[in-house]
Amino acid sequence: MGGGGGGNFPSSDLKNLEQKAKESLKAASSDASRNVFVGFAYEDVDEVNLLRGQAKNEKTDLQFDDYSVKEAFDSKNADYIKRQIREKLERVSVSVIYLSSNSAKSKWVDWEIQESLKMGKGVIGVYKGDDPPHSVPPAFKENNLKAVKWSHEELSKAIEEASKKR
Repeated sequence: MGGGGGGNFPSSDLKNLEQKAKESLKAASSDASRNVFVGFAYEDVDEVNLLRGQAKNEKTDLQFDDYSVKEAFDSKNADYIKRQIREKLERVSVSVIYLSSNSAKSKWVDWEIQESLKMGKGVIGVYKGDDPPHSVPPAFKENNLKAVKWSHEELSKAIEEASKKR
């Protein structure tokens, strides 16, 4: 008993359905959230937490999955810290560097930029206010990386562009 026959679809209908499915999948993947590492000096954690919160808010256009360090590692062992950060960087397509006077002086932020680039990750900077900061981490300047204003639209676009250039 079983199975019977609901008839055959003409091949043109199947091709149309297949094309619509491919277009739908492509659109869904371009709307997908990006995996992002946020590099910053720990002194800027409150502002970075605000950025993270905005990325989680469903009512904003800014969307990314944050794989960055949430709390400072309780260690003075630099190799351990680097290993932990590398594990997080391996999971992302883009590193977003929060640019401030603190990050410009941070050896860890500079190292995160260098390591991201070595791993082939897209790297962009984001700054608060209307004007880009005068001083940035050395690796940011040496690699002539792009910085954008902290606006949902500009940052979302920059993350998408950086993920495609890697």
